Amino acid sequence: MSIGRLNHVGIATPSIDDAVKVYRDMLGATKITEKWAMPEQGVWVCFVDTPNSQIELIEPYGDKSPITAFLAKNPKGGQHHVCFEVPDIIAARDEMRAKGATVLGTGEPRIGAHGTPVIFVHPKDFGGVLVELMETPKEAH
Repeated sequence: MSIGRLNHVGIATPSIDDAVKVYRDMLGATKITEKWAMPEQGVWVCFVDTPNSQIELIEPYGDKSPITAFLAKNPKGGQHHVCFEVPDIIAARDEMRAKGATVLGTGEPRIGAHGTPVIFVHPKDFGGVLVELMETPKEAH
């Protein structure tokens, strides 16, 4: 496995609408997607484009959202994860496991916000950072 480009940094927020205002008004972001629901993931999602990557804003979708506990500890929000592209998500998963890392959930890839398979690797394996690995989109950059 070889790490690919940084695809995005995930930011958990109690309000995507408020967070968008910060990125737009404070940092001058002009390419911002509309937010959409991903009920199967328990989040609302919105992307802020930057010249070399993206910021993924995530807001809880319902009471059982996986980011509810994160926001309970960080009520104003904060960096939730970093996402790197990999050429083959199954090979990446298997290599992470072979190296002793904990792949979260069932370990089976699920479809992420970019429409490609993703997995998450436990923060304890990456110095306290939750890492998302996503298969490089077919229409890659």
